[in-house]
Order: sequence, then structure tokens, then C-alpha cells
Amino acid sequence: MSEQHYLELCEKPVQFEHASNVNNVFFDEANKQVFAVRSGGATGVVVKGPDDKNSVAFRMDDKGEVKCIKFSIGNKILAVQRTLKSVDFINFIPDYPHTEFTQECKTKNANVLGFCWTNWNEIVFITDQGIEFYQVFPDKRSLKLLKSQSINVNWYQYCPETTVILLSTTVQGNILQPFAFRNGTMSKMSKFEIELPVVPKPAKLSLSERDIAMATIYGQLYVMYLKHHSKTANSPSAEVVLYHLPREGACKKSHVLKLNTTGKFALNIVDNLVVVHHQSSQTSMIFDIKLKEPDCAVNTHQPVLPARSIHPYRIPLSGPTVVPSQPPVPCQLYSSSWSVFQPDIIISASEGYLWYLQVKLTPTVNLLQDKGKLMDFLLRRRDCKMVILSVCSQILEGGEKGSLPVVATVFDKLNQVYKEYLEAEQSYAAMESGPSRGGAAQKRPVRTQAVIDQSDMYTHVLSSFTEGKGVSHKFIIAVLMEYIRSLNQFQITVQHYLYELVIKMLVQHNLFYMLHQFLQYHVLSDSKPLACLLLSLESTYPPAHQLSLDMLKRLSTANDEIVEVLLSKQQVLGALRFIRSVGGHDNVSARKFLDAARQTGDQMLFYTVFRSFQQRNQRLRGSPSFNPGEHCEEHVDHFKLLFGEQALMKPSTI
Repeated sequence: MSEQHYLELCEKPVQFEHASNVNNVFFDEANKQVFAVRSGGATGVVVKGPDDKNSVAFRMDDKGEVKCIKFSIGNKILAVQRTLKSVDFINFIPDYPHTEFTQECKTKNANVLGFCWTNWNEIVFITDQGIEFYQVFPDKRSLKLLKSQSINVNWYQYCPETTVILLSTTVQGNILQPFAFRNGTMSKMSKFEIELPVVPKPAKLSLSERDIAMATIYGQLYVMYLKHHSKTANSPSAEVVLYHLPREGACKKSHVLKLNTTGKFALNIVDNLVVVHHQSSQTSMIFDIKLKEPDCAVNTHQPVLPARSIHPYRIPLSGPTVVPSQPPVPCQLYSSSWSVFQPDIIISASEGYLWYLQVKLTPTVNLLQDKGKLMDFLLRRRDCKMVILSVCSQILEGGEKGSLPVVATVFDKLNQVYKEYLEAEQSYAAMESGPSRGGAAQKRPVRTQAVIDQSDMYTHVLSSFTEGKGVSHKFIIAVLMEYIRSLNQFQITVQHYLYELVIKMLVQHNLFYMLHQFLQYHVLSDSKPLACLLLSLESTYPPAHQLSLDMLKRLSTANDEIVEVLLSKQQVLGALRFIRSVGGHDNVSARKFLDAARQTGDQMLFYTVFRSFQQRNQRLRGSPSFNPGEHCEEHVDHFKLLFGEQALMKPSTI
């Protein structure tokens, strides 16, 4: 069953002292830090971050129950809320005074609901009557009010990635007002209304903080609303409604995720997927908002995969009382004590664990039968390369059962992404080499794992596929040609090693007629490596020699370069024949050919080439001997050594 679990908790969770009557636990979503506060801080505060570098331990005076505690970015200043009227600050910057200082909220009769750090020295107080934006001066131990806004607030949410605070306003709570913060400025964004399933009469607070979450998905900020099942509104099941919140412009309802069930839910975002946990069934569903459904104003989505439980997790026992043989304790998944935070955090305060939720891609392969949809899904995931390549191998090993159209679809999807990356690279290179223009510098395109190039395909899929047993050679050739077609369709230059794979398959099965046609109609594009491969096939298929030379000529290769190519491939007689065919035999260097012939170790080849040049010398100069300027003395000695002096050609007399 483990191959069915496509979600798992990270292997090494952040561990902290679990919540108890003497230890309160707080979580800061901006720094991803857990605070364990013992006895109001008097007996110690331990801060655990995503990695050990962020861990801090200190004591502070117990001045009452801590309601909220957070560090500014970089752990420079600590803010602690103990009352409804003020927030206390402690410097953690070296050489700065460590004494606490306090800031009361400016609005009379207002209660502080909480606060958010938007920079290392900028903080926002959220009160029930509005927001107050301050700059903190740690050296002066004081704050300066930068801006404030009066508005009735029920509750708030903060998205640290985008530094946007969302306020719930009005009696029903369903008018949401976002504010964005950047470099000391606060800007009011467009407010919007969450459509409630039922409008209560008389009006009362109907939108709960629990049912709203903010998260960045595919680089865009969304407000997610968990719309529960309502008997009176005739909605048979719950759904998640996504509102797209741009920096400028109106917020629009953009996606609806159908949950097809009712009950208690929690939301996470992992690898740009919306994960919906369902407590009573102890399962989770995933949604990908980029998997397009039929066109409509608001995209409606069903879960990408069947609902499955998070992979079972065992808590390793630790401490002095642990017996080595004691097995790890199974963790109760979907526990009512779990708290879920954005984007991908699950905390069990009662057990003292913080986990990051992760997606496992391998189990998705068999759960999603539509291979085109599977590719669309995998190509958008972070660690997708090896899974995609294994899917390609799996499809090909399935044989010919109508799979060629599927193979074509998969190749096209891969090459679409490959082409987009190549174009981005080209445009970046052009920008770099061009004259420097004003404006923002273009970033170098990032090569994600979704870029599957020809060498990936050749190494991990095609080379082993062509050597596989039990698949007909016709299907193998069809698959190779399909991949080449797809590359050509996206105007990607096909690498010669793919053509070599095709040619080897054709030769192996004596399909010379097909090879001839492929070359004649330029299905296989001309290249020097391909021409050399054809030369090496001459003994098996004699016309390959001429096909090769024709190709080299089409490539406008200079004659001496063609000779070099032939000699480098030890095609010495081929080079000799070619140079004769173009009338260059009389001027060519004899030594170059004799060197190449000698390197082959073939004595008869050396004899033939040596005798050929002796005959040339006789014809041109009336003597078979080499001129001193030709530097062939060592080859003459080698010839004598192999065949004796009597084998040397004697000058012919007329």
C-alpha cells in the first residue's frame, strides 16, 4: 500500500518541548520558528527554526501571560505581546542595550489582536479598530508611527512571502481588506467580498479565520476560502474557492476546488499543489490549478488523484529511558491536536513536532492513468526529472498496444518545455552580448528539472529501449522517428547521436532501403558525425560510401577537410578514392596517407597505399622514389622491413 501514499511528513522534524501547563508553544509563520515559553519566559524560552542555525535560547522576566511572541527578520529584535494594549521589545543585536522597551497602540480604546514584522525594523500592530505601521529604532529603544488606518477588524491573516496583511471587516466578516507593505511603505489594496453560502439574519460574524488562508501558488497570491456544506444553500459538499489577489487591480474569484465530501478540513500548499486534509476520513486530496478544465470564467477542479492518507509516520523514541530494541511509536495522523500553517507546515504541539509536508511523485504514476495529464502534472513539480524519464521508459516497454499516439503526446509535452528553455537561454544570451540598455537586468533562465533534453532522453530512455528484448524493431524505429519528428516540430536541432541510433537499428535489421530513403528525403539531417558513421558502414552497405561523400559535399565541407574526416575514421582507401574523384591526387601529401595507413596496423593496406603513391611518383616524375621534401624516409624503411627491398617498385624505363 505504501506505493499509494503520495504525501509524507519530512523525515527529520523540528523537535521542541511539547505544550503543557507550564510550557506554552507559539509559531511564527514569517520566520518558521517555534517558541517554547516556560513560565512566561522566566525559566527559559527556546526558539527552534527550520534548521539548527536558527535555534536560540534565552530567559526573560515573567511580566504576565505571553499572548504572542516573534522575532524580526534575522532574529534582531524580539517582540512580545502580554496585554491587549501594548507590545514589548527586546534587542538581540550585539552591543545594543538589552533592556525591554514598550509601545502602546495609538488608537484609544483599541485592543491589539496581534502584530507582524514586515522587515527587520518594521512592524504592524493589528487592533480591532485598524492597523498601525511602525519603524523600530533599536539603538534609541523607541518606535515611530509611519502610517495608520482606521477600520473595524474582526481578525487578520498575514502572508510573509508577499508581506500582505488581510483584515476581516464588517459585521459578517466577509469583506476582506488587504494591505501590502514594502520598504517602509503601506499600500491599501482592493477590498473584496467572500460569497457566503447563507447570509444570516440578523447579521452576525459568519466568516471564520479558520476558513481563510493566504498562499502563493505558481508565483501568484491567492486567498483560499473553505466554503462548507450548507443544507439551506443546497450545496451537497464543501469546496475551496480561490480568489486571485494581484498587487494592483481587483481581486477575482478564479478557481473552485470540489471536495465532494463534508466535514473538517485543513489546507496546505506543497510544490504549487493545494493539499486539502479531511479529518474524519483521515485522507488528503491534491489539486493543481494549472491542470485546465473545460473553459469557463471560474475554473472548476476535481482532485488530481484519488484521496489517500499521508504516509504512516513513526516517532523515534529518545531520551535516557529508551531501550535500544524499543520500536518507534506510530504517530497519530490527522490528530485533532494538529495545527496546519502555510505553506507546508504541520505542527503537533502536544507531541512537540513540526513537520514539513512533502509530495512523493513516484506513487502518482500508477494512480493517474491518462499519461498526457500525468506529464502535465509532473512537469510542474520540483523533483520531476527521474520520474518523468521512468514514465517514458514504462510507456515504451509497454510495447505497441496503441501507444504510439501516447508516446507522441508525451514527447511533444517534454519538447515544448525544452524549447521554451532554449528560447529563454537564447534571449538571455542576446541581451548579454547586445549593447547595454537601461531597464531591469534580465535574469538568467533557471534550468528546472522539467527540462528534459536530448542527452537525458538518449541516456536514460532511448539507448536502453533500443537494446531491449521483446519489442519489435519496427516499433523501436517508429518511436525514434517520433522523437525526431517532435524535435523538428519545435525547431530544435536534432543531435547526431539520435540519428546514429536510428541508422544502427536500420543496419542491424538490414533495412537499407529505408535508410536510403531517410537520407534521400533528408529525414535524417546532414552532419559530419553522421557522414562518418555512413563511411564506416561501407563494408556492410557499399552505397553508404557515396551517400556519405554526398552529405559532406552538401555541408560545403572543403575537400581537404573531407580527407581529414575520412583519415580520422581510418577510412584510408576511402580518402584515397575521394581525392582521386575530385582530381586532387597529384598534389596531396603522401606522408599524411602513409601515416594514417601505418596507424591502422593493417600491413596490406599500408602496402596498397605505399604502392599507389609510388605509381603516382612514377607517372609525375618518371621515378617511383619519394622526394626528400616529402619526408617519407621512415615509411620507405618500414615498407622494406615488412616486405623486403625487392618489393619496392623499380623505375620503369621506356
